[in-house]
Amino acid sequence: MQDERPEGIERYDDPAGGWGALKAVAKTLAHQQVVAQGTATLLKANQPEGFDCPGCAWPDPKHTSSFEFCENGAKAITWESTARRVGPEFFENNTVDELWTWTDHKLEDAGRLTSPLLYNQSRDRYEIIEWEDALHLIASELNKLPDPNMAEFYTSGRSSNEAAFMYQLFVRAFGTNNFPDCSNMCHEATSVGLPKSIGVGKGTVTLEDFDHCDAIFSFGHNPGTNHPRMMTTLHEASRRGVPIVAFNPLKERALERFAAPQNPVEMLTLSSTPIASSYNQLRVGGDIAALKGLMKAVFERDDEDFRRGGSGVLDRDFIAEHTVGFEELRKEVEATSWDSIVDVSGLSIEAFESAADVYIHANSVIVCYGMGLTQHENGTANVQQLANFMMLRGNLGRKGAGICPVRGHSNVQGDRTVGITEIPNDALLDGMEKAFGFRPSGEKGHNAIETIEAIADGRSKALVCLGGNLAVAMADPDATFAAMRKLDLAVHIATKLNRSHLLVAKTSLILPCLGRTDLDTQASGPQSVTVEDSMSMVHASRGFLNPPGPLLRSEPAIIAGIAKATLGDRHGIDWDVLVSNYDRIREKIEIVFPDFHDFNRRVRVKGGFRLDVPASYRVWKTESGKANFLLSPSLDGDRLVGNRQALMLTTIRSHDQYNTTVYGLDDRYRGVFGRRDVVFMNKTDLADRGLRDGDLIDLTATLSSEPRKASKFTVVEYNIPKGSVAGYYPELNVVVTLGHYDRLSGTPSYKSVPVIVSAAA
Repeated sequence: MQDERPEGIERYDDPAGGWGALKAVAKTLAHQQVVAQGTATLLKANQPEGFDCPGCAWPDPKHTSSFEFCENGAKAITWESTARRVGPEFFENNTVDELWTWTDHKLEDAGRLTSPLLYNQSRDRYEIIEWEDALHLIASELNKLPDPNMAEFYTSGRSSNEAAFMYQLFVRAFGTNNFPDCSNMCHEATSVGLPKSIGVGKGTVTLEDFDHCDAIFSFGHNPGTNHPRMMTTLHEASRRGVPIVAFNPLKERALERFAAPQNPVEMLTLSSTPIASSYNQLRVGGDIAALKGLMKAVFERDDEDFRRGGSGVLDRDFIAEHTVGFEELRKEVEATSWDSIVDVSGLSIEAFESAADVYIHANSVIVCYGMGLTQHENGTANVQQLANFMMLRGNLGRKGAGICPVRGHSNVQGDRTVGITEIPNDALLDGMEKAFGFRPSGEKGHNAIETIEAIADGRSKALVCLGGNLAVAMADPDATFAAMRKLDLAVHIATKLNRSHLLVAKTSLILPCLGRTDLDTQASGPQSVTVEDSMSMVHASRGFLNPPGPLLRSEPAIIAGIAKATLGDRHGIDWDVLVSNYDRIREKIEIVFPDFHDFNRRVRVKGGFRLDVPASYRVWKTESGKANFLLSPSLDGDRLVGNRQALMLTTIRSHDQYNTTVYGLDDRYRGVFGRRDVVFMNKTDLADRGLRDGDLIDLTATLSSEPRKASKFTVVEYNIPKGSVAGYYPELNVVVTLGHYDRLSGTPSYKSVPVIVSAAA
């Protein structure tokens, strides 16, 4: 690399965690003006009588420490509990046109919303509106629609089980199943792919399984940024000698080495613990090739063992008793050449052999994966090939072994469990009829991609968003923004201002809601809500801070208010009774979903309870009644369309970011400070295009029939495989076209986008 680096690009050699993390937390507390209050708030995070972190969904440990938060969890908590406020006077001083010029970071950094707001087109400002007027206006607009299916109802994964259940109840009573959800854009490939493989769309492990595993395989995730509390688990596993084999295009610092802030020795000696025992930097989009390479290496070891008079390395008893499709899979993998596997994956045969040796010699293996595996055109196939790999040696349904999809948002899995789905099954419909006396429609509704397409085509005219920042999270902002500006009604239930709120419809409202840290008091007194973590544990969360203002309402209360105004007494649902005491909501949940039996008692037990995951004990809820080996003939679902000059772009999050929320402009583990307009490239790819470190470049989508270009980004020479390029989400969503997504799950291909890179025009 050149000695002279681009502005804001510096070498960062410290480990993940450690003093750098503590300094970042202190800086965040000061910036949000909550130094005293913030410290007390953090100490209640993920504690039995406290609140669940609004950040990631990694499970809570057994509360052995006085603090159970991480750096980015602290950012999420202080971001929500900030002393900054966005009241009516803020909008008097700022028109929507002016706010559109603000960065996404600056918009959310302005503070917590305090009043219900209605957009005044003549003044180009949001203005305060009384709650009852807002609810009746929303009801009037919804009831004006010729067909309930002309309305879309988006859900953020931060919403509680109680809010999500009330939301789906209202929407189904209204008459539609249009439920675009944030999971459509992240782990939907898991929800769609794993049920066909093992009968359940969730992980099969518990946190305790990590104490008993002999090896961990990690695919396509960056735990130090996106689920940092996982680092405690990986840190402990590494220190007891468990090999951790990582597959990811970029070397993420937290998977290289980590200093635990709770470890006094590491903090005082400035030392750290190596995490990954081997790091395999596969090419962007090379996941199926990598997984087939691993399986091919295992099959070769199996043949070698037989030739030596052994019994092979496969778990033949498990395969015979619990699976179908093995012989077909083996034929397909063995027919795939090493040349093609190496070419597409970018990894050597020796790398596959080394990783296979770890897998074979471990009695119990856990595989963890994130959106680096799911957000591809072939994301569902990626997940299913991962399940195939684990089944070869019976690493499902026993202690210390299993699949661990690492979810992002703190309750995205729970939202799905309590009914946020555009494809209701008979069990859900039966349960709703039993609990509420009416049978909702079983017609398939819209997912996120279908929602934007319907709005763009004029088939949908109203959008209600329970949290989130849909327009910015979605692919193809050119198409998405234009579509959302065509709406007749847009309603946003939110804690903070974001760009989606500025895409004003004919009627646009913002309704301020309580956050996870806020005290929620209803008619029967203070309430708790519940959430489900990545490992199917359900536990309570209770906020304690005084809300930012007297006009805020809880999400369940807002939903009940909209429902009551819109539906009246339709179906005989008493919305006031439900919201007066959340125990009543939970009683209805357990009627609709029997897995929640005895909900109110069990959730009051310290640590909560685990929902049933049949694959965890080798019961397979598939059509065959077995775990299924599934085929994927192609090695590369994402298309380079024959253009040898194209590179495969993956979009990534910075360390100062959570989903679309940008806390700051630093990405210190990658050595980026004060900016986000950068793209990471291999030095050979730079040289081949006559580019140098620090040049301005344009990226042009190759799959779009219309111009889709990200212009004037600074290129940074980086350790990334040849043929791959990386840059920040959501800034680079502009080259992710709406039509480039996994046809099985509907997940946009954010992680493998073919682009042409050239010097900036």
